Amino acid sequence: MDLGGVFVGVAACATVLALAYLYRLASGPTVFDRLLGLSGFGTSTTMILVLVGCVYARLDMFVDIALGYALLNFVGVLAGARYFERTRS
Repeated sequence: MDLGGVFVGVAACATVLALAYLYRLASGPTVFDRLLGLSGFGTSTTMILVLVGCVYARLDMFVDIALGYALLNFVGVLAGARYFERTRS
């Protein structure tokens, strides 16, 4: 088995993990559970982007995209958590 097959297998497992986070995002009992699901989904998607870059041998391009996506995910979740924490009381 070549290394590309290993990356595809790991990306498939990460996709299943992302689907679990998507379920938490849709059915979280509280807003903070949904924010946690959103954060985990963004992290899984970032990992999938890097693995896709390894499969296509364009790691430099996909790492740049993944870093931008991770930064947007972090800022978005942080802003959402801060907003919901302040409006909750």
